[in-house]
Amino acid sequence: MLEIDESLVRSLLSEQHPDLAVLELRLVDGGWDNQQWRLGDELAVRMPRTPRAPDLLRTEQRWLPVLAPRLPLPIPTPVRIGEPSDRFPRPWTVATWVEGEPADLAPISDHGDAEVLAGFLTALHQEAPADAPISGDRGVTLRSFGEGFERGLRYAPEGTVEDLRTIWADALEAPDWDGPPVWLHADLHPANVVTANGSLAGVIDFGDLCSGDPATDLMAAWLLLPEGAAARFFAAYPSDEATVRRARGWAVYRAIGLISIGVAGDRGLPGGKPTWRPAGEAALARLLSTH
Repeated sequence: MLEIDESLVRSLLSEQHPDLAVLELRLVDGGWDNQQWRLGDELAVRMPRTPRAPDLLRTEQRWLPVLAPRLPLPIPTPVRIGEPSDRFPRPWTVATWVEGEPADLAPISDHGDAEVLAGFLTALHQEAPADAPISGDRGVTLRSFGEGFERGLRYAPEGTVEDLRTIWADALEAPDWDGPPVWLHADLHPANVVTANGSLAGVIDFGDLCSGDPATDLMAAWLLLPEGAAARFFAAYPSDEATVRRARGWAVYRAIGLISIGVAGDRGLPGGKPTWRPAGEAALARLLSTH
């Protein structure tokens, strides 16, 4: 993993975007793939720190300026591009800062956000162009993830395994998406949205942006919203029964993934996120309460 410190970030700004180099710079909690620095009050610098991160940043640089104008919530829109150089061999981005607290730290509590989230995803889930990114593990059928699902069940709360298998099996039996591929955020879990006073305030980390089955994103009805809000969400989002069934399968799969990463964090392992375990457990509880 590349070493990134304040002096490096400031020197890159001075070389490529000197008008921004005078702004205050401070490290903030970033995502999985990118280190993040807040730049002044309105901007952020995203520095790739994993091998896959440069490709994810290029996706954001290419497509977020196109999508942002039609989305009803703030997103981190790239405004400047940092190119690889002798100082730093990867691309990097200056993007708009999205104010708020990550929802794994400050969960959504406002039931009215069911309509807010539905409006955001309705605006995003438009037919994607032919050159939109395609992912091998997002926006696709769940059938190829059976082994991963079974491994993940060891992290499931006691007494829930058979119910989770039932939801999973029902999702696999649901008809596949037969519409055109639509734009997907593809990673809508609590650490990738921000809140203010318990309300959804923005959506961040679009590195996995791709096209495919909207059910991939609709899992957010259980991963993000408070108890009892999923029905309200699906009343506001135009979906069919098969898509909802597939979305429930995605929600189970991603929730147990959050728990596994949270367990790694509890054990102090690299890449672990302790706050993700309670987020995943809460999502499973919401799913099971309506099962």
